[in-house]
Amino acid sequence: MSPQSSIFRITLVGLVSLALAMGIGRFAFTPLLPMMREDGLVSIADGGLLASVHFLGYWLGAVFAAKFPCSPRMMLRTSLLAIGVATVGMGVVDDFTVWLILRWLSGVCSAWTLVLVGNYYVKHLTENGAVEYQGWVFSGVGAGILIAGLGCLAFMVNQVGSSLSWQIMGAVSMIAICAVCLNMGPEIPAVRLASGHRESQRTPLDWRIVIAYGAAGIGYIIPATYLPIMARDIVPSPLIFGWTWPVFGAAAFVSTLLAARFQKRYSNRQIWAASQVVMAIGLLLPVIHPHILTIITAGLCVGGTFMIITMTGMKEAHRIAPPRDVMRHIAVMTAAFATGQMIGPMFASSVYDLTRSFAASLIITSALLVITAMTLVGAFSKKELVRP
Repeated sequence: MSPQSSIFRITLVGLVSLALAMGIGRFAFTPLLPMMREDGLVSIADGGLLASVHFLGYWLGAVFAAKFPCSPRMMLRTSLLAIGVATVGMGVVDDFTVWLILRWLSGVCSAWTLVLVGNYYVKHLTENGAVEYQGWVFSGVGAGILIAGLGCLAFMVNQVGSSLSWQIMGAVSMIAICAVCLNMGPEIPAVRLASGHRESQRTPLDWRIVIAYGAAGIGYIIPATYLPIMARDIVPSPLIFGWTWPVFGAAAFVSTLLAARFQKRYSNRQIWAASQVVMAIGLLLPVIHPHILTIITAGLCVGGTFMIITMTGMKEAHRIAPPRDVMRHIAVMTAAFATGQMIGPMFASSVYDLTRSFAASLIITSALLVITAMTLVGAFSKKELVRP
């Protein structure tokens, strides 16, 4: 296989892996939540609990990603297959307790997939002089969200129930997962690596970027969980509110490809901080003027920045940590992100139950994003603000 075809295969496997793990395993729940409410299966509080349990699994997956007792390749394959099974299971089983378990499992495996792809695939592209392809790998999340959003829009228009929608999405995912598993190559090790590092081999964590990454987790997860519901409360027609999630996904897909242009002039942290400010503005728009257009614009702002933050965060971990310690840095950052995601849905749903509005939670979260963005760049010297 020629080097170019190998790069293409690696990019495609990474892209599809993230599309399945994040776009479907994590985010298919968002456009399906209004459908589940319409079918009388869950309430807003139930949706918040399912989301938070999912992110608890994501947090645990991130924390223990570097300690799983099998090879990275087997771990990635197992994670993707479990996500496919959990997605199908959401439509086959009609029991809330089982749903909690399935969403938890999907969260664990989504984190493992992101950590593995963020470590091995990004590293391999960098070492082979194909940094420009990293944006395509991370665009997989947006591609998955876009596909899930368009699929749910079609399901709603054709009055397909939420249970059958879960089953269809899961069945399609299983086909793609099998193709990905068959095309994994030497870029991800097929043998178990040495477990852990000695203390002397570890490098200090930069808690400023860890905290900022956690704040981004809170910042994007509220609209990522409730954006379609916010839109549906304003415009009941699925032909209108159903477009909010595909728009979110399309913005995420394009964003990482465009961010590569900015990385020629700006550092990872500068791009990251600017993205958090744009996200903060997006959160405020529906508060200032509740309208379907401001909600869609919010989807563009948040969808167009959260994967840039993820990508620049992963790249920054590769920049500040030695190769043998990168996975630990990525795991800690991912755990911080997951902590934000656990807090976000429960916080927003609690505020909604008290006020019948998401406004207060959006304002508070927007302020948090701006503050952490300022500390992200304002506290660093020129030496730290270097391009990758």
